[in-house]
Amino acid sequence: MADQRLPSRQENFAEWYNQIVLRAELADYAPVRGCMVVRPYGWALWENIQSALDRRFKATGHVNAAFPLFIPMSFLEREKAHVEGFSPELAVVTVGGGEELQEPLVVRPTSETIIGHMYAKWIKSYRDLPVLINLWNSVVRWELRTKLFLRTTEFYWQEGHTAHATAEEAEAETRQMLDIYADFAIKEAAVPVVRGRKSESERFAGAQRSYTIEAMMGDKRALQAGTSHNLGDNFARAFEIRYLDQENSLQYCCTTSWGLSTRFVGAIIMVHGDDKGLILPPRLAPHQIVIVPIFRNETERVEVEQALKGIEAQMSEFRCRVDWREGLTPGYKFNDWEMRGVPLRIEVGPKDVADNTVALSRRDEPGRSGKQIVSQEGLAKAVGDLLDEIQESLYQRALAFQEANTHDPKDYDAFKEVVKDGWAHSWWCGEGECEAAIKEDTKATVRCIPLEQPGGKGQCIRCAKSAEERAMFGRAY
Repeated sequence: MADQRLPSRQENFAEWYNQIVLRAELADYAPVRGCMVVRPYGWALWENIQSALDRRFKATGHVNAAFPLFIPMSFLEREKAHVEGFSPELAVVTVGGGEELQEPLVVRPTSETIIGHMYAKWIKSYRDLPVLINLWNSVVRWELRTKLFLRTTEFYWQEGHTAHATAEEAEAETRQMLDIYADFAIKEAAVPVVRGRKSESERFAGAQRSYTIEAMMGDKRALQAGTSHNLGDNFARAFEIRYLDQENSLQYCCTTSWGLSTRFVGAIIMVHGDDKGLILPPRLAPHQIVIVPIFRNETERVEVEQALKGIEAQMSEFRCRVDWREGLTPGYKFNDWEMRGVPLRIEVGPKDVADNTVALSRRDEPGRSGKQIVSQEGLAKAVGDLLDEIQESLYQRALAFQEANTHDPKDYDAFKEVVKDGWAHSWWCGEGECEAAIKEDTKATVRCIPLEQPGGKGQCIRCAKSAEERAMFGRAY
């Protein structure tokens, strides 16, 4: 498949995306509608995402645990907004072991309720707080329209759940986790994001406040890439999560939840990819380097293989793969690894052996512009520096794209044109009726109210009422 051209990113972005996922062997369609099989290459990318996040979570005091897949239906019904928000997406088990269950079980859509039940058992005193737990699991939400990685019936994610003594501590936790997501997106995935607060209509079911990181995809649509929710004491009251404070008075906890899922794999594809396939940021790529040996006969093969021993030894600190696959031309291998987005390719042939050099090809720069000949001496440093350059280049390119396609329209007519093919950063009154009208008129939604605000006041882009905040509007996945 590697030698067949992809659909053009410009002409058919949706099919371009689908074909990359399949041809790069990230995932495939499962026999159950709306589900996916994550293939080893895709799972390796997800494992690197997990590792980058898990490291950050543990550095801030969080620990991992596991909670059940099945949740009693009555648990969801305890928090009214929560069950109303998730009811259309629930998968419900009514028969087990050949017998009808006394109470239906919900296949986990998210874990706030089962967490609440257990926290109520575990938390008795202020000394038990805070509780900082993260889960790595899969959840099920019965989606009508699905797309590999971006929106599937079952998907993989992490979901953090914490309990705190005060509202201030819960808000600090919520914002801290949002910052961690932004730090990961920028530094590891080279994906620029806007940090902001969700509008009331876009808020997580049962939350007091929801925060998000929003990323612009290559087709200028927005993707909600990670969310962090301050649940206040809503779930604490529903599940009686209470503690004795230092004055021996019984108080409700304040809780949070936050999550980032395999849809971030989709974000990486859509932000960085080109018409040749994936372009993976070096810090997350399953293979940071691929070495392609080039030879025409057995004598040359032996020479190249001998030289590669020293080259491979220098690459020990990187995730490196040597492609010795037989029966495939170097050109086929080049195309194949370009499809898979490997950041850096090293070519070693008889001439390189004779000259004590290698050819380096950057995935982020096409053709000859991304190719250079370097000495085998000190190759590890040259490669490390080049991977850092590629990481930064990908981020700067994505940031420039986002900034070039984020506009400040002067009136509503201009706004309607802008959000057809970009983002609008506009004053907004904050009223739900106005938000609904904008969505009806343009199919654009309030992606977030950015945390960074200019100050002062303006006029709402649609209704001209006084507005104290700017919002980011755009069409979204």
